[in-house]
Amino acid sequence: QVQLVESGGGLVQPGGSLRLSCVASGFRFDYYTIVWFRQAPGKEREGISCISNRGSITDYADSVKDRFTISRDNAKNTVYLQMNNLKPEDTGVYYCAADQLFSPENWATQEYDYWGQGTRVTVSS
Repeated sequence: QVQLVESGGGLVQPGGSLRLSCVASGFRFDYYTIVWFRQAPGKEREGISCISNRGSITDYADSVKDRFTISRDNAKNTVYLQMNNLKPEDTGVYYCAADQLFSPENWATQEYDYWGQGTRVTVSS
């Protein structure tokens, strides 16, 4: 059974940090690109970061560049999203998604085979 399970969300003050994890099972993890999306209240889902199957290529949305870092440990079937200097506008539900296709130009908008259930991040004082 294919699963992506996110964790690490919570309530944090502005300027704080969180590390999200996405643990995969049921498929050949090291064949898949992983992308983090988020959906803020009342807004469309936004692709915020991607990492290629071996971790050699990463990319970020402008809104999180220089604050967030994506990484992966294929031995643990896990992708991480380190989020620093969090802002209230980072509030939302964060999802990871997986696909064998990696499109450097379209990763934020392409279709993905597998999705997790999400973990909620709230940035508030």
